[in-house]
Amino acid sequence: MNAHEMAAMRRAIAISAQGLGSTSPNPPVGCVILDRDGRPLGEGYHVRKGESHAEVNALTAAGKRAEGGTAVVTLEPCNHYGRTPPCREALIDAKVTKVLIAVMDPTSRGEGGAALLRKAGMEVEQGCLEDEALLVLGPWRASLKDDRPFITWIYEASADGNPDASLTQGVALEEMNSLRESYDLMIGQGGIEEGRPGSHGNGVFQLPHGSLTGDPAEAIRVLRDTGARSILLSGAIDEMSPITSTGLVDQVIAYLPKTPYSWSPDMDSTRTMAVPDGFQLTEVTRRAAHVRLVGRRTVPPPESLGRP
Repeated sequence: MNAHEMAAMRRAIAISAQGLGSTSPNPPVGCVILDRDGRPLGEGYHVRKGESHAEVNALTAAGKRAEGGTAVVTLEPCNHYGRTPPCREALIDAKVTKVLIAVMDPTSRGEGGAALLRKAGMEVEQGCLEDEALLVLGPWRASLKDDRPFITWIYEASADGNPDASLTQGVALEEMNSLRESYDLMIGQGGIEEGRPGSHGNGVFQLPHGSLTGDPAEAIRVLRDTGARSILLSGAIDEMSPITSTGLVDQVIAYLPKTPYSWSPDMDSTRTMAVPDGFQLTEVTRRAAHVRLVGRRTVPPPESLGRP
């Protein structure tokens, strides 16, 4: 992968994120078409199920100039007929000569899109900036693997780090309102809503009726059946208990309030903590009157709740 192709892949990853919160149950994918000299001819990303995929949108923008060029795509082109024709067919018809793929598609059927492109005489490279592409595709792929939505929980913590407070501060509320744009479902004090209302189109994404039950397994089943690949939880631990008590939260974003530089916890506190047990810190930043922590789960969730 040369410098032009690397830049194109990073561009494809960046634009693919514009499909977050609307493509589910399909993945958010981006594609850039380059000419023989590495100059960009067209780009595209997938918006929602039933509409054109990223490769088709990029090829449409490039037009006939795509012939002899390179397609740079964040996910292996699909090879089956669904609501739209297979993307590998569109690439073959456009007569591109090379395809760069970041992430292989775990839902690919038959031989797979990459194999059929090679059979058509194209040069195909796999694993191009895969780790970077998974910044966007990671939750979708995790949802497929675990057969349930990828779950992020954002909350304000008490001074000792326990997640027992609702979002009340401006900086945390601002992030929550921004984050919900990238998630299929938002669950908080207002109930269950689409992250971006109306973004998934008609007949593709179904919100559950009423509130979640207190049974964790039933709650996960209901959320799985929506077609959601990602869920953002916002609120206190008692409000989120049907999900948080199961060990199925994949990522936490915690806001810890500022404490004095020399401070002793309340004697009633059982312990102080940064993020809940089973999570590893991946990011620590200072935000106004808070410290913002991001943690990713390191302990496998219960198999009995992760699958039907």
